[in-house]
Amino acid sequence: MQNPVLFRLPVLHSSPLSLSPPPFLSHVKRRASKARRSRTGEWSGTTGTRGVKAMPCSSFGHTGGDDNGRLGNFKLSESTFLASLMPKKETGADRFIEAHPEYDGRGVLIAIFDTGVDPAAAGLQVTSDGKPKILDILDCTGSGDVDTSKVVKADAEGCICGASGATLVVNSLWKNPSGDWHVGSKLVYELFTETLTSRLKKERRKKWDGKNQEEIAKAVKHLNEFDQKHAKVEDASLKRSREDLQNRIDILQKQAESFDDKGPVIDAVVWHDGEVWRAAFDTQSLEDDPDCGKLAKFIPLTNYRVEQKFGVFSKLDACTFVANVYDEGKILSIVTDCSPHGTHVAGIATAFHPKEPLLNGIAPGAQLISCKIGDSRLGSMETGTGLTRALIAAVEDYNGDILTMADVFLQHRCDLINMSYGESTLLPDYGRFVDLVNEVVDKHRLIFVSSAGNSGPALSTVGAPGGTTSGIIGVGAYVSPAMASGAHCVVEPPSEGLEYTWSSRGPTADGDLGVCVSAPGGAIAPVPTWTLQRRMLMNGTSMASPSACGGVALLISAMKAEGIPVSPYSVHKALENTAVPVGSLPEDKLTTGQGLMQVDKAYEYLQKSRDVPCVAYQVKINQSGKSTPICRGIYLREASACQQSTEWTVQVAPKFHEDASNLDDLVPFEECIELHCSEKAVVRAPEYLLLTHNGRSFNMVVDPTNLGDGLHYFEVFGIDCKAPWRGPLFRIPVTITKPMAVVNRPPVVSFSRMQFQPGHIERRYIEVPIGASWVEAMMQTSGFDTSRRFFVDAVQICPLQRPKKWESVVTFSSPAAKSFAFPVVGGQTMELAIAQFWSSGRGSQETTIVEFEVVFHGINLNKGEVVLDGSDAPTRIDAEALLASEKLAPAALLNKIRTPYRPIESKLSALATNRDKLHSGKQILALTLVYKFKLEDTAEVKPQIPLLNNRIYDTQFESQFYMISDANKRVYAMGDVYPNSSKLPKGEYNLRLYLRHDNVQYLEKLKQLVLFIERNLEEKDVIRLSFFSQPDGPVMGNGSFKSSVLVPGKKEAIYLGPPSKDKLPKNCLQGSVLLGAISYGKPTFAGRDDEKVPQKNPASYQLSYIVPPNKVDEDKGKGSSATTAKTVSERLEEEVQDAKIKVLSSLKQDNEEDRLEWKKLSSSLKVIDAANEVIDSIDKDQLSQFFSLKSDPDDEEAEKIKKKMEITRDQLSEALYQKGMALADIESLEVKGEKATALASSEGAELVDKTREQSHSDSVTQPELFEENFKELKKWVDVKSPRYGTLLVLHERRSGRLGTALKALNDILQDNGEPPKKKLYELKLSLLDEIGWGHLATYERQWMYVRFPPNLPLF
Repeated sequence: MQNPVLFRLPVLHSSPLSLSPPPFLSHVKRRASKARRSRTGEWSGTTGTRGVKAMPCSSFGHTGGDDNGRLGNFKLSESTFLASLMPKKETGADRFIEAHPEYDGRGVLIAIFDTGVDPAAAGLQVTSDGKPKILDILDCTGSGDVDTSKVVKADAEGCICGASGATLVVNSLWKNPSGDWHVGSKLVYELFTETLTSRLKKERRKKWDGKNQEEIAKAVKHLNEFDQKHAKVEDASLKRSREDLQNRIDILQKQAESFDDKGPVIDAVVWHDGEVWRAAFDTQSLEDDPDCGKLAKFIPLTNYRVEQKFGVFSKLDACTFVANVYDEGKILSIVTDCSPHGTHVAGIATAFHPKEPLLNGIAPGAQLISCKIGDSRLGSMETGTGLTRALIAAVEDYNGDILTMADVFLQHRCDLINMSYGESTLLPDYGRFVDLVNEVVDKHRLIFVSSAGNSGPALSTVGAPGGTTSGIIGVGAYVSPAMASGAHCVVEPPSEGLEYTWSSRGPTADGDLGVCVSAPGGAIAPVPTWTLQRRMLMNGTSMASPSACGGVALLISAMKAEGIPVSPYSVHKALENTAVPVGSLPEDKLTTGQGLMQVDKAYEYLQKSRDVPCVAYQVKINQSGKSTPICRGIYLREASACQQSTEWTVQVAPKFHEDASNLDDLVPFEECIELHCSEKAVVRAPEYLLLTHNGRSFNMVVDPTNLGDGLHYFEVFGIDCKAPWRGPLFRIPVTITKPMAVVNRPPVVSFSRMQFQPGHIERRYIEVPIGASWVEAMMQTSGFDTSRRFFVDAVQICPLQRPKKWESVVTFSSPAAKSFAFPVVGGQTMELAIAQFWSSGRGSQETTIVEFEVVFHGINLNKGEVVLDGSDAPTRIDAEALLASEKLAPAALLNKIRTPYRPIESKLSALATNRDKLHSGKQILALTLVYKFKLEDTAEVKPQIPLLNNRIYDTQFESQFYMISDANKRVYAMGDVYPNSSKLPKGEYNLRLYLRHDNVQYLEKLKQLVLFIERNLEEKDVIRLSFFSQPDGPVMGNGSFKSSVLVPGKKEAIYLGPPSKDKLPKNCLQGSVLLGAISYGKPTFAGRDDEKVPQKNPASYQLSYIVPPNKVDEDKGKGSSATTAKTVSERLEEEVQDAKIKVLSSLKQDNEEDRLEWKKLSSSLKVIDAANEVIDSIDKDQLSQFFSLKSDPDDEEAEKIKKKMEITRDQLSEALYQKGMALADIESLEVKGEKATALASSEGAELVDKTREQSHSDSVTQPELFEENFKELKKWVDVKSPRYGTLLVLHERRSGRLGTALKALNDILQDNGEPPKKKLYELKLSLLDEIGWGHLATYERQWMYVRFPPNLPLF
């Protein structure tokens, strides 16, 4: 399984404007697996500087010289420093706006697909011409959705009951013709980022600790006063009183240790005021002042697009939010950002600072909509739901059904999309999202700009969708000398601009260039107000993308103003054909694309080509004689492909927009194309091509046989014979990585005296010998003074897999040696990329010398991954060393169990809102599957769906989401295509899986989808398997195998024994699979402990064991001995008694219905009468006498009698317990004055009167009955046990010992393995209120919402 890793991210730096931001990521990232070492710090890079002629970019408008940022004796002034914080000079955006100030983005609408945009952030309120900057703010993920389907009415005093249970006062001035108030609630931390939540928790904890310390001081004072008053405490009553005081102190101290702030609950109210849906919030729980945050004082919001208004939760959090109402008031979307990333991106593209114009974004006149695709429930990971809804929103005309105010921002379809998200992919230019993007681009003419990724410096590291999708402009990250000196504050800036080291490189697996153009990849831009600062520095291709997007907005602004047709095809071509090359090598295009984009030159190009048809040129390539695969370029990477000439068939077809006219556009289209080859000795193609609407194919030959080892890049490009100024109309990239062969034995490759300066990259391509499975490498550095930082990457490409990548960041504070070990695939080309970080060593004149040695190791096997079928037979494994002698030291363990489940329920429904309706008019459908599973002990679990997991872009399924909840509806875990392990306590759980698609047939096929629950075994339960040298070894117990030395040319067989049946995890169901790992070799660098853990071996494989059927119970089927003969009447009496006991035991108070039924039964004395009958029917003296004697465990008859007596004792205890609970309940009702309500029937009232009469006649009061019953129960059971402890709590409470009662209750709650019972926590709340600990009561009420939410959250 591939690592589910997005793009590698640089660390964000503090702005030099005295800002200290938290370490936000500059390119939103997927979770990294534990096996993957992530790189940290600020990342950048460039290729070498050998003097080779650059590839032609275009013949249009190139002036040569210092266009790529070369500056001699570069120095900053105050103005150039400020300008470097928001780079514009590099792309010519400043020159363009200076020449055309009215074309600063006006009339352009950009959709920001990101983590959300803060409308209160600096520079994001208005455009340069005074229009609203943000037209709409949407949460496309659903992470902020609140269920407001519950409708309530206000009482005479204008009060309603909120969803949290709080009483809310509505404002009498609010218009609500229907009188219907929709209510919902939300834990506010679910809306906040982890960073903001952490800050709030610290602030709230500080206040809470102060209150808790006050109560501790009071409790200690009371204890001291007691001790002073009672010098000797000998009386039992006094001892219990002192214990109660001590318990209060202990409880307060323990609560401080276990404090876990789940955050306040906010209530939301939604209503229709006759014109629009409105929402208001009660946020009192966030405020210290009880008069703040009240519902009635909230200024109501409506959907943001209607009025462009937002709210702030509180001054403490300073977090802005907007509200959107869907589905006729049934869904309220509370939109907050899930990271500063989106606001920063929006600021780069469009921020407008009238008083600080140098800090303006690229297109200050542009407007935007914020489409949040980062799900707050998943940190900030994108989901398929978010991506699809965002695309729907981007092409919406903004005159949908939610607008009722006349002519509010009608017809504002977006012109541009910026998306600074992505991840690696196994299939480029493929998947449902890609299909939807192509529709948006081809049909609706939106221009889509996206980041290429932060996974460089190795080749083929571009991510999806930005670097792998033809319809998207993928942007790499560039750093100029001004940026290095100003924004990054380096001591000595580079002499010329270069690509950041970490910027992802092409080509894609199917040969496409990957990166279209480059743009500045760092800026100091606005961030959300909750960060408590205005701006911060972030760098990454996430920043390069909005820089390019802003530049495109300038172009569109000009095109609209001048009547030039706006088309993504023409803009794409203008950017590529006017970009300035970065670097001097042909292969630099794989790093920077066509170069650094130039807005002013692109504008001139678009002006000149205004009458040229809007056409994209689609290129499809396949090797002659083979129909598959279809590629977009030629990528010869493996050794076999570089050893002979190959012929390729190229199909070039013009692609028009869907609204193109057959007669006016398609029929007249005809172009004479002159084909150019950058190096005819290697690549040959025809000289001319006549291209019509139906396209044309031609053949070309690639001959790499005379090339030396290493990287080579060539192009075939087509020029319009009649208009050569247009530059290349299409390009066919040809990338050849000719690997060096490893012929010596042992297989060692050394690279000597490689010289490095900041930003320099050395690439080596090696044909990994067949039989190699891991590498051991040594890196030795010398010749430098200050510390040096290096990126070391190793990449292999295997069919239909994500690139296999190993990476490491190494810092040398002084000359030293470092060793590495990583897995490889034999027979595949490996790129080894070594890069000195772009800013490392600047200011030093020393050149770093690197010696790098690579040693290949491997053990060839007849089977790598091993599946044990559940039988008792061992599995034979044949091993041999093909390269050199290797130590065979196998290790195998099973540390996970995977259990399959089928859904117990499935529901298919059509989603009701317009946000789920595709551009084609199709409504998206949702399939909800419910699975049930049980955990016998606390465990870490991970849901696995092999069909759907680990793919978000390169899949035809739209999206998935799951939630795991208990019987109380508390959600313990949630996730998407990349599930995480979650620790769950013992109990039963429901997993709800939510799948979306517009094709009902696809969803119908998934109604019985198998889901696996993968559980990590505890360390004590991990099974370590044994190896044997003989096939009978596992049974006979001999022939154990430990290790040996494999000699090349000689095979050795070993046997892997199955696990012992008594070592299998308990409750292990048939059909489950135990999972683990197996390794065979011993790396040189391995420690002694690492040998026993296969996962730590660089070459390990999956090990599976299929759990067989359970053994037949030996006692099953044995007949019981003859029972003592009993009469019919005796048996009938026993059956009746057992039935009464069963009914008493079944009485529960787990939910509201159970508690109402219990109250009715207890108040009508039915419980007490039934309990008394059971108690009276048991001979307690006989029972007591039996348990005072010891029985002989070897006496079969005595053991049967013992078992029967134990059952009788349990029946007596249960009856006493239920009677005590009923007595306590009646007493509580009478004390509280609730008798009349509880005893509505005259029959119930008569029964209570009867009880009183009986009590009076027996001269026994109600409290005395309870105490007598409690004393009797104590004779038979431990009343501190979870089963009977509630009665102990009530007993202590009645005695006035509230501290002891609370301690007993806490012990019950801690020891009880069942799902939490609401009645116990309600009892705890009442005790806290009675003691007067308001801060603890508030804390517990917040936890009540977590443990017992009113409903399950929406997907």
